[in-house]
Amino acid sequence: MTMTPEQATWFQGTFHRLVENIDKAVQGKQEIVGLVLSAMLAEGHVLLEDAPGTGKTSLAKALAATVQGTSARIQFTPDLLPSDVTGVTIYDQKEHRFEFHRGPIFASIVLADEINRASPKTQSALLEVMEESCVTVDGVTHETGRPFLVIATQNPIEQAGTYKLPEAQLDRFLIKTSIGYPDLDVTENILAGASDRNPSAGLPAIITTSAVADMADLGASVHVEPAVLRYVAQLAEATRTDAATRLGVSVRGALAMIRMAKVWAAAHGRHFVLPDDIKTLARPVWQHRLLLDAEAEFAGTSSETVIARVLEGVAAPQARTAA
Repeated sequence: MTMTPEQATWFQGTFHRLVENIDKAVQGKQEIVGLVLSAMLAEGHVLLEDAPGTGKTSLAKALAATVQGTSARIQFTPDLLPSDVTGVTIYDQKEHRFEFHRGPIFASIVLADEINRASPKTQSALLEVMEESCVTVDGVTHETGRPFLVIATQNPIEQAGTYKLPEAQLDRFLIKTSIGYPDLDVTENILAGASDRNPSAGLPAIITTSAVADMADLGASVHVEPAVLRYVAQLAEATRTDAATRLGVSVRGALAMIRMAKVWAAAHGRHFVLPDDIKTLARPVWQHRLLLDAEAEFAGTSSETVIARVLEGVAAPQARTAA
């Protein structure tokens, strides 16, 4: 069933309330909050590449509090084991049976801090749960539940001693973005409330986790015209044939764009996707999926440059006012 205009209006109002509530803890970043919230409702995951102290933990906690969910923070280090993330089976001597002790991955919102500092084996364990939304230990499957959002972070400054995420693993994140530093006025407001060390603790819950799952299902029902589907396919193909790229947007990346665009359209009160939605989301959804040619990268070409060139070179279909 396709989303109705009335449902789109409700979705927009609820989405706006969620963003406003989270913005009380993460001030002045409504656009980024909207992207992260959209990724959660599209049932994907987020990669944040940011310097320390920009509010990544506050964002995760505020989002969890807003949807009445649970939050967990995993500090990735070289000695972190896969079982430290997923959990472990322990023998109970009193009950004479094995019991599964859940790891921190079993939370609504999981902050995987500095994911590139853990070994590839531990990274793979996390990425497997992200893809499957479950953990299988000793032949028993344990569901993570809904909503389930992993916000993984990377520090772009200190790369010594890190394990770079392979392109195939980067492709599994729905979006890549950064929070960045607040402007002067917002910084002043944050400093004025310095005595409150946990601003997300007092946030009221706006909706329940079950309602978030309903919103995700509703967002998936947004209509996408065949012309828009073709537009996304043409853009993806153009990134693969661009002279500056060794690896362009995969089919998974094109699917990610459609999933994200549906939620983005609903968040703006529409029950159908516009080409402008694709243009707006191209950078956060696709920038981490491009592998540049070494010579082009040395010459100063970036993923953003390629995406901008592709958007300019591929003609967008005529926008419609209704589905």
